[in-house]
Amino acid sequence: MVKLIAVLTVFSLLFATRFSNTGGEGSLTVEDCPKACDFRCSKAFKMESCLFYCNLCCKQCLCVPSGTYGNKEECPCYNNWKNKSDGPKCP
Repeated sequence: MVKLIAVLTVFSLLFATRFSNTGGEGSLTVEDCPKACDFRCSKAFKMESCLFYCNLCCKQCLCVPSGTYGNKEECPCYNNWKNKSDGPKCP
């Protein structure tokens, strides 16, 4: 029973670390992007557009800011990528 608790504790720590958005630039893998962007865009008014650009940015920067809005300073690449009109590309 103690071994099972230890294994579950280690697993939960690894899972939390892997899917935490606060790791900064390069902290995610391309495979992590859809899950991170699903959360990032969960409250977006235009969810389809948000998911498209979030995944595009995540695949380039390997980072998604924590939360559903703001916190872009956690990911400078994500924060500084601009569209043609010099506005933010990443949600």
